[in-house]
Amino acid sequence: MSKSSILLLIPPFTQLNTPYPATAYIKGYLNTLERKSFQSDLGIKVILRIFSKEGLKKVFDTINQAGKGHLSQNSQRIFKLREEYLNTIDPVIRFLQFDNPTLAYTICDGDFLPQASRFDQLDDLEWAFGTMGIQDKARHLATLYLEDLGDLIQEALDPHFGFSRYAERLGRSATSFDPLYESLEGDLSFTDHFLLEELEKEIQLSQPYLVCISTPFPGNLYGALRCGDYIKKNHPHIKVAMGGGYPNTELRSLNEPRVFKYLDFITLDDGERPLTCLLEFLDGKRPIDSIKRTFSLIDGKVKYLNGSKESDIPFSKIGTPDYSGLPIHQYLSVIEIANPMHRLWSDGRWNKLTMAHGCYWKKCSFCDITLDYIKNYEPISASLICDRMEELIAQTGETGFHFVDEAAPPALMREVALEILKRKLKVTWWTNIRFEERFTFDLCRLLKASGCIAVSGGLEVASDRLLYMMKKGVTVSQVARVARNFTESGIMVHAYLMYGFPTQTAQETIDSLEMVRQLFMNNVLQSGFWHLFAMTSHAPIGIDPAAFKVIKTGPEKGLFADNDLSHEDPLGADHEKFSDGLKKALFNYMHGICFDYNLQEWFNFKVPATSIPPNFIYKALLENPKSVLKPSTKVVWLGNSPELVQYSYMKKGKKISASKLVFENKIHKTEIKVNPLEGNWLLKIMDQLIPQNGQKEITLESLKENYQDAGLSDFEKFMQSPTWTNLVEEGLVLV
Repeated sequence: MSKSSILLLIPPFTQLNTPYPATAYIKGYLNTLERKSFQSDLGIKVILRIFSKEGLKKVFDTINQAGKGHLSQNSQRIFKLREEYLNTIDPVIRFLQFDNPTLAYTICDGDFLPQASRFDQLDDLEWAFGTMGIQDKARHLATLYLEDLGDLIQEALDPHFGFSRYAERLGRSATSFDPLYESLEGDLSFTDHFLLEELEKEIQLSQPYLVCISTPFPGNLYGALRCGDYIKKNHPHIKVAMGGGYPNTELRSLNEPRVFKYLDFITLDDGERPLTCLLEFLDGKRPIDSIKRTFSLIDGKVKYLNGSKESDIPFSKIGTPDYSGLPIHQYLSVIEIANPMHRLWSDGRWNKLTMAHGCYWKKCSFCDITLDYIKNYEPISASLICDRMEELIAQTGETGFHFVDEAAPPALMREVALEILKRKLKVTWWTNIRFEERFTFDLCRLLKASGCIAVSGGLEVASDRLLYMMKKGVTVSQVARVARNFTESGIMVHAYLMYGFPTQTAQETIDSLEMVRQLFMNNVLQSGFWHLFAMTSHAPIGIDPAAFKVIKTGPEKGLFADNDLSHEDPLGADHEKFSDGLKKALFNYMHGICFDYNLQEWFNFKVPATSIPPNFIYKALLENPKSVLKPSTKVVWLGNSPELVQYSYMKKGKKISASKLVFENKIHKTEIKVNPLEGNWLLKIMDQLIPQNGQKEITLESLKENYQDAGLSDFEKFMQSPTWTNLVEEGLVLV
């Protein structure tokens, strides 16, 4: 085995259902350099070790040795049912891997899975099962079963355990490194033993000279540093680098030397160029002061090294993500049904891709728009995106795609949809958007035809004053209309909702909830999630709090992390007390109930009556401002080619000749009456309106010219005719 390989690691725990894509992106880039690399998701490996018959036996034996007197009643129940858990765990895991589907019937019988406190919520959720198939219901029950076991491990063996937030408390807003340092220097946790055993296997397999650990979230930090600690102690010749979302946002002003007891390098922002420079340094081809955006410890002091003159690798040149080496078919498809969009996150296996690097809007005052991953906007071509999709389908066997854009650009989404249709790719995809008026009903229909099933976007505080203050560039009425366009096209809409934005009053909070109530009641939103505003040091509001009438109160800058800022809002409400009521109301609205409740009923303290008219959203939907059609607008037919049928009928004793276009589509047959001249023209032109490889789309201007060249004179009149209206209803879109 070559000593020049690179090992890419995802530390525990991120997602159970699909790999976090960071290492796949970097491996794809390393392929373009012809560098040998290996990758491993230690999170799924550790989960599969613990949640096996052998792993659970170790859980129960360790608890037994420690004594059970301190356990809660719930954990004692799980312990007493240990034989039931040992006998069911392996088949349940195989079922969640889609490897044992017939077990669904047994799980749903109710006498197969041992049940602890997580199952208490079933009475509240039983009504939801009417819309769930037996496979979904069984996966939900199996998810609760795993969460019961996770609760036991967290209480009895490892207080930091969590399926997607391992030791998150230690990493979040850690201006001081002390708590992490104490944990890392202390005894190994129950979970750590499994983690380090899996790490050693990966090192033996890959024999790396460099290990790169991607750390996207605070909950990955402890695991990343625990891996670094093990490597430094047991394989001191291997260099360890860390990059990813956490250092990119939290460690930009790092001055803590103790971190480098566990790591050699920490890189910032896009990793491709810093890694290239780092490899050249390790290979003796570049001095250390000429590497890029990298922290290291030199002469006992933390030094930021950024002497490289080379620019970042263009987004179009980073290669296709490479998932080889990741156990794609061993991930667990779990279901938490309370939130439809969260279900997409946790259910199914998604290939993750990006349409455009950064954000094309990059103005929102609460967002980290000063950081490279948002401010450096760089789209790539629809053709290249679809090339990468086809490569990933061939590699993983999965046709589902989650585009992880900050906000996917409408024009690029249109081109990607057209390219998917031209290549006749049968894919399913979803992404994040801004609620722009450019998402017309026709564009949404095109996106749906290409396989788009869901979008998520930031409505934030549903208040026009605060949306303006945030520089969101949208209004509540606009969001309603755009969401309606997606919903009526069959695309699910999830809204990110915010409360506690500076200067937000109690009245605005209640009015925001009323807007959300009406959006769900009018069925233009299907999913949502409230989160409390957080001020960060890299957002405009964190850089200049006074401009937003807030007072920064801390934390004092330390040697370690610097991102989350505490603040006082002297003009706003006591925001946190609204949390439970907002979330409770949203949970019910998402399930189509309780729209008639007075908003006061969600809160156990007095709130103001809403000032929003009860038909505000309904009236906003009626406004429907017409979009202006440009000559360059593309005309696309989403159905199949028609057949022109001549027929005759009797009218007042006379035989009348007539024509109709007959379309045989997947679900139904459509017949549209046409006059003979227009019918012949449509028969010829319709094939050109269907997206096809090697064929440019026809624009509205060229369609008009073609119409007139066929001897037909009044194109504007034709666009007002019943024939045109029928074509639009059946699948003619202008995008």
